[in-house]
Amino acid sequence: MTISHQAFPVPAARPRILLVDDEPRILNFVSRALLGEGFDVEVAQGGKEGVEAALGGEFDLIVLDLRMPEVDGTAVLRKVIERKPDQPVLVLSALGDPASKVEALDLGADDYLMKPFSLGELVARVRARVRAAARGMPSHLSAGGIRLDILRREADAGSGPIPLAEREFLVLEELMKHAGRTVGKESLLASVWGYHFDPASNVLDVTVRRLRAKLGRTSIVTVRGEGYRVDVD
Repeated sequence: MTISHQAFPVPAARPRILLVDDEPRILNFVSRALLGEGFDVEVAQGGKEGVEAALGGEFDLIVLDLRMPEVDGTAVLRKVIERKPDQPVLVLSALGDPASKVEALDLGADDYLMKPFSLGELVARVRARVRAAARGMPSHLSAGGIRLDILRREADAGSGPIPLAEREFLVLEELMKHAGRTVGKESLLASVWGYHFDPASNVLDVTVRRLRAKLGRTSIVTVRGEGYRVDVD
């Protein structure tokens, strides 16, 4: 008699999240929310525990508070990124000034959410970061002194994140993907507005002017008779 064995699919591993904060209340309700969304969650109370956990384990995302006693979140972020440059980190902070955001992003954070925050927004951002990491997609592009957050569709030219309209984001993304090279107007029109868009239209020029108004006059270079370029850093 032949006995057949039915093969069952192995369930995918649940994404692992490390939550670092010094407030037990936040650790409790955020971890419960993330567990309810299907994540495995490890909590670390304070920066010292956070560094040990981050360097001793593998996590799909670290959710990190900045203002903590003894070892603050900035020091945690610096130590983690030095050892694990590709580690995704989402910063939580009561500090909403542009300088604090720029410092955290420059140190290697992928996202920055201010306290008090909406729990629903935090969960959505965690899902987005984990999806991007799983697909191997970059969450940011950097060129010409500009940092483009692909998930949040914001650009930062050194003065803090600036929201972009849909077409502004798509034009800037295309230019930054080809940093250092001139991208022709027809190519940009085709990529952003579609192949059937009238090439005589001035919508591209208007969009570039709006981007320059937001990011600086020299952020995008006009190559006369050809197109536009974002320089490399």
